[in-house]
Amino acid sequence: MKSPKRFEIWIVNWNPGRGSEQEGIRPTLIIQTDAGNTNPNYPNTIVVAISTKGRPVPFHIRVEPSEENGLKRVSYIKCEQILTISKERLIEKIGVLEEEHRSKIEEALKLVLNL
Repeated sequence: MKSPKRFEIWIVNWNPGRGSEQEGIRPTLIIQTDAGNTNPNYPNTIVVAISTKGRPVPFHIRVEPSEENGLKRVSYIKCEQILTISKERLIEKIGVLEEEHRSKIEEALKLVLNL
């Protein structure tokens, strides 16, 4: 079983999608704690979607592509699209989100969840 870590970016097989959910083979950001991610008895992880399309809203975090994050194009981490997925959907790790974006992600998640 794969053991993703918080703030890693993985390619995920989103198929089959429903309604306006993500579909296809796309990047995603792991947001679950490492305790949950590395637990061999827990087969799921919590993620947020990444897309090349975003809007000027406080819960879409714009990220430039880099060697560290592995993204190929300017992307938006969509913090309102929180999903629990099976680790079986994870295809491969492509990178790690830079430190400079992590607090923005945490703030956006708080905003979306009204915490």
